[in-house]
Amino acid sequence: MLKRIPKILSPQLVKTLMEMGHGDEIVIADANFPCNSISDNVISAVGLCGVDILKAVLELFPLDSYVDEQVLLMEVVPGDDYKPLIWDKYKSVLSDSDESFSIGYLERFAFYERAKKSYAVIATGEEALYANIILKKGVVK
Repeated sequence: MLKRIPKILSPQLVKTLMEMGHGDEIVIADANFPCNSISDNVISAVGLCGVDILKAVLELFPLDSYVDEQVLLMEVVPGDDYKPLIWDKYKSVLSDSDESFSIGYLERFAFYERAKKSYAVIATGEEALYANIILKKGVVK
């Protein structure tokens, strides 16, 4: 056990966050995301929701202040009549962190391609649709 590390972060996830360098990206994936097809570095957080993981990760993880968009979300597929309410929850968590951020949106397959370049994918049990989010790591100042 260590002090000040959120208890929901597994040792593997903390190690991964420590290994990542400036500009590396990590995906927090919902339960429908093809994690193992996208990445060889999948960290299981299946019993946890995306909002809680995002909040815990942001306790340790600086966002990249040198890029226009530190956060990426998957766009709703055209014709899919769905409003991702989880986006508002993510924005609230991001706003409550001490990090400056801007959110970008990627088309579904562009999101998958971007995720393939990520350092790791966190596989959550989040059941909300369009709950996938990419974070770009910054520097500790």
